[in-house]
Amino acid sequence: MFLAFLGFLLLLVALVLFWQESRTRRAAGLPGGRVIYTDTRAWGNKVEKPLYDRALGLTGKPDYLVEQNGKIIPVEVKTGKTPPAPYDSHIFQAAAYCLLVEKTTGVRPPYAILHYPNANFAIDYTPSLEAALLDLLAEMRRDERKRDIPRSHESPQRCAGCGFRNLCEEKL
Repeated sequence: MFLAFLGFLLLLVALVLFWQESRTRRAAGLPGGRVIYTDTRAWGNKVEKPLYDRALGLTGKPDYLVEQNGKIIPVEVKTGKTPPAPYDSHIFQAAAYCLLVEKTTGVRPPYAILHYPNANFAIDYTPSLEAALLDLLAEMRRDERKRDIPRSHESPQRCAGCGFRNLCEEKL
């Protein structure tokens, strides 16, 4: 009788742990698969080193990398308000993680996931998105060498949070 009770108790504990892991995975927006990298302590793992590509001078730390059927899927968790569609900057961030995954592992991700509080968006890592990302990186490198770069927006909120606000002559 005791062994039957102990077996039932162990089964119940296993089910509760499985349910809790499933809830945590859904809350983080993770697809099915094995978490192989995390930039958060939410899963109890140590925080990994950033992904880096010397040729591009690009470094990044996706929140998660999930291995699924031999593919590696970057997952970026966003905590702000859920937009109707992902912001361009978030799309390029996801694309940069895909590029870094390909450069560091040799495995090209088919997509990345942007997880917002109320929605997930799969960002297909297409050759055209990769080309747009490489163009953007090249433009950023050119801008780094310029002395004067005009403000690229009309948003006082962006200016308020900018690290160059004290130096900028075009602040709003």
